[in-house]
Amino acid sequence: MLRLPNDGAATGTPLDEYLRPRGGAAAIVAALAHALPPLADRLAAGRLHGDPEAIVGTNDSGDKQKALDVAAHDHMLAALAAAGVRKVLSEEAEAVIDLSAEGAFDVAIDPIDGSGSIGIGAPLGMLFSILPAAPEGFLRTGRAIVAAGYASFGHSCDFGFSLGEGVIIATFDRELNGFRIAREGVTLKPETKSIAYNASNERHWPEGLQAWARDLRAGKEGPRGKDFNMRWLAAAVGELHRILLQGGVFLYPADRRKGYENGRLRLVYEAAPIAFLMEQAGGKATDGAVPILDRQPQSLHENTALIFGAAEEVDTIGCYLGAPNPRQG
Repeated sequence: MLRLPNDGAATGTPLDEYLRPRGGAAAIVAALAHALPPLADRLAAGRLHGDPEAIVGTNDSGDKQKALDVAAHDHMLAALAAAGVRKVLSEEAEAVIDLSAEGAFDVAIDPIDGSGSIGIGAPLGMLFSILPAAPEGFLRTGRAIVAAGYASFGHSCDFGFSLGEGVIIATFDRELNGFRIAREGVTLKPETKSIAYNASNERHWPEGLQAWARDLRAGKEGPRGKDFNMRWLAAAVGELHRILLQGGVFLYPADRRKGYENGRLRLVYEAAPIAFLMEQAGGKATDGAVPILDRQPQSLHENTALIFGAAEEVDTIGCYLGAPNPRQG
């Protein structure tokens, strides 16, 4: 391994050592972590063993499925079956998948987030949430979630998760052939100057949100009285990982375009796990008015607007959108 100044033996508790005594949902978190290195290696191989970008189908939302979307779905499904999960809801399958009738937990998962960037080296990831088995299945609010997490495939393979006791981020250590905990108790500052959104959609936004963007761009000479930094990775997991590490706010709001009236991200397996992690880290996640974890899903693949990150800026965006500010309550 290439060593840098002051490099020594790898530090950080092995993830398996941390999760093993916790049992329950932690065993499923461990199973997902074990499934990540082969997926990271396949991403890193690009076109060397076939084309991961090849279109092989269409998912329930009408999005084209790439070969790696389907391969990642099958790979994660096998890992969850081996972990004794009862039911799985995946972005890549229209219906809920039954695995083990005796399973104590259900898992909602987006096996590859940001697949539009497959093949160009941009950040990709995976999102999941774990719920206790219940007759309602996945049509429950996010308050039922007992654990959630994500993988970030970049120059490192990182795995962030929470068992309801704060956010932990682990990094894959090839010498160990496993993950080591790199950060514990990850916490977001309530304010930020870093914002992530797709500016090309701004003209379709509600007027209140357009006003927020105008005031933001006016910088310290404008009504906000400070300069902001703009970022956009075009992958929710990439933004989530960066915001957990550096702070910031991400927004993908609803807008006037056909098919975007209710937002574009999926409530159950994208927005809800992100929201769980945000609240565990002291941040917030809303649809512009209602906390994501309070949203009652009406369908398995329901869309939602999503705003998440630094609590004060999420509240500010809600004010521009006309939502009541809880700080003024």
